[in-house]
Order: sequence, then structure tokens, then C-alpha cells
Amino acid sequence: MSTPRPGLGKNPIAAFVRAKLQRRLFVWFGASILVTAAVATVTMAVVWRIGEPWWRQDYDRARRFIGGQFERVWDSPGDREALARSMAQELDLGVALRDASGTSLLVLGPACRYHSIRAPVLRGAAALGSVEICLDRQRPWAWWKHLLPLAAAVGVLWAATGLIARRLSRPLIELARVAHQIGGGNLKARLQLPPDASGEVAVVGEAVNEMAGRIEKQMADQRELLAAVSHELRTPLSRIRLLTELARDNGATAKTYDELDREVTEIDSLVGDLLANSRIDFAALSRRELDAAEVARTAIERAGLDPALLASEAPSPEVNADPTLLARALANLLDNAQRHGGGLLRLSVRSAASAVCFEAEDSGPGFPPGQEPEVFQPFRRSEGKRADGLGLGLALVRRIAEAHGGRAYAANRPGGGAKVGIELPR
Repeated sequence: MSTPRPGLGKNPIAAFVRAKLQRRLFVWFGASILVTAAVATVTMAVVWRIGEPWWRQDYDRARRFIGGQFERVWDSPGDREALARSMAQELDLGVALRDASGTSLLVLGPACRYHSIRAPVLRGAAALGSVEICLDRQRPWAWWKHLLPLAAAVGVLWAATGLIARRLSRPLIELARVAHQIGGGNLKARLQLPPDASGEVAVVGEAVNEMAGRIEKQMADQRELLAAVSHELRTPLSRIRLLTELARDNGATAKTYDELDREVTEIDSLVGDLLANSRIDFAALSRRELDAAEVARTAIERAGLDPALLASEAPSPEVNADPTLLARALANLLDNAQRHGGGLLRLSVRSAASAVCFEAEDSGPGFPPGQEPEVFQPFRRSEGKRADGLGLGLALVRRIAEAHGGRAYAANRPGGGAKVGIELPR
């Protein structure tokens, strides 16, 4: 017995609620978005550093331009101050002027704390002074220009993750609910899929619904089989009880023993069918190479029929099959021909492409037109001469053929009667 995983408990639905799948998906999606944003920011910074030679050229041009403008008016303090004030007002920049010794001549705006452009004022090779352009007033706006779109994108994506997480978690929780109900015995529980459902969840949902349908049908078949077997066993057991009482009162005769033997054989045949069904259910096949004609001859002898009824080609083909299951399939074919087909005419063994066919032909009335495939349905009870008490014989024949990768077939013979057979791959 398997041990439940810690935290799951006995109810998977409660486990899903406690785990809060939707919240976990939301958090993981959000964390992925934040990591992506951080990586994008770092990448932009690296690209900015790598691209420094290009913007450095623009920076140097700006310094030379500013220095050239002030070099023209440097000797006129009034014009020099007017140019500085015009630049500070028009460009909303802080401007500071210094002479060649570094003494402050004019300061417009607060002192620079973060970023500035310092341009030397030259006349030829001689330094006249310097101009410092302070960019502090523009720095906060520059950051917002970069951060605001990024923050908006992160917010939109994170809001979308909530919808995605909800959309992903809802069918999974519904799937867990249905699986729990099926596990609890409600085999009619089904996952309600929307008409436009697609993707992996839809595939899993359809598989669960199909699985539930198969389980429901199998359980119904098992209940019907149990009821039918119980009914079928009561008849031979009642006859055996009656025969033993008669033997006790009147003494046993050869006829009594023959009747007892027939009832025991009937019970043994029924139990053999059930055991063969169980082996197929558990895939307990043990295959080996078999002489097809020899297997058919043994089946005829066990049925108490004339070995001359066997028709096999020479040399006898070989078939790879489970000997016990193949013997059960042939026994059911022969029993069907004897009981419901007016007697066996021939058991043919022949090769067909890469397969071997075992075909029982009888001299009965044949099948009603169009009903040939129905003879392999389990628990089938036809009206008339071909009625079968339990309806398991030919159904088992088909199961055995399919378990070997082959098929079962039935058809009416042109000259009257029917033929029922199996085709098994070599």
C-alpha cells in the first residue's frame, strides 16, 4: 500500500486548495517577469558601457561647441554673462563659469552634485577658463523616461499573469475533483470540457473521461458476468446434488456417472473461460512457437471429435502464441460449432500472409444477415437455435485473438452453415 505524500492528505481537492495553485502560478510568473526586467536593465547598462566610444564623440563635440561660444565673448564680461544666462534659461540648465586659475566668476542655479559637462575655454593653446553645465535638473526626468515604460510593461504583464494563472489552474482543479470522485467510486463523474477546449489539458480531460467510461463499462460487465456465472453455476450444481441423492437412494449406475461427468465438464469449461479472461486482463501471456496443426489436432481430440475433421496444409505452419489461451479459443470454437451449428464439418488450419488462421466450419443455419460481428459480443443471447446460455464463449475467442495481436471473424458459408475463426500473427 502506497504512503500518501506529506501535505496531501486523503483528499486531492483539499490538497489543491491548500497548495493554492493559482497563487503559486501567479507568483512564479511575476518573479519571472521581474527577473526578465532586471536582466533587460543590466543588458541595457552593459550595452551603454560598450557603446561609450560613440556617445563620447558627441560629448566631446558638445564641449568644443560650448567652449567655442564662450571664447568669442570671454573678454566681454557682460556678453559672457548674457550668454550664460541665455543658456541657463533656454535649456533649463545650471551654468558655472571659472577663470583659468579656477576662481568662480558666475554661478547660475544650484551647485552640481551628480552629472555635469565641463568644457574648457581655449584661445589657441592658452586656457581662458572653463564652463560647467549642470544636468542635475534633467536627471530625474531622464530616469523616469526610462523607468516609466518598463514599469508599465511589468505591471501589464503581471496583471496578465493573474488571468493566465486562473485559466491554467481552473481546469487542473476540476480535473483533480473528477479524478477524486472516480477514485471514490462515482464512475459517472466526467470532466466538463468547453466546446472550444484545446491543448494539453483538453487532451488529458478527454483521456480521463475515456478512462472513466472504460472503467464504468468494465465494472458493469464484471457485475453482469458475476451475476451470469452465479446463475450458470447453480444449474450444474443443482443437477449434481440431485444425481448424488439419486445415487445415494437407488445406487449409482454408469449413466449416473456419465451425467455427473458432463456436469463437472460444464463447470470446468466455465471456470476455464473465467481463468482465461483473467489472464488476458492481467496480460499474463506466455508465448512460444507452436505447431498449428498439432495444437488443432489436440483440441479436436479433447473435444471427443474425429481427428479426420482436421484440414491442415503441409507443411504445418507455426504460430507464436500462448498454448493455454490458444487451446481455450479452439475449444470454444469447436463447442460453438457442436452446440449451435449443427455439428463441426471441418477445422481448417492455413497460412494467410504473415498470419495463421484457425477456422471452424459447421452445418447449421448460419447467422442472420448483418449480425455476424455481433456473435463476439460478451453476454450475447440470440434468439433461436444459436442462443448461448452465458454468451462468453465467442467473446473470449475474440479477446484471445486480440491479445495476440490478431482478430476474430465470422461469416456464412456459400453452401450453407457458418464459419468462425481466428487469425493470429506468426
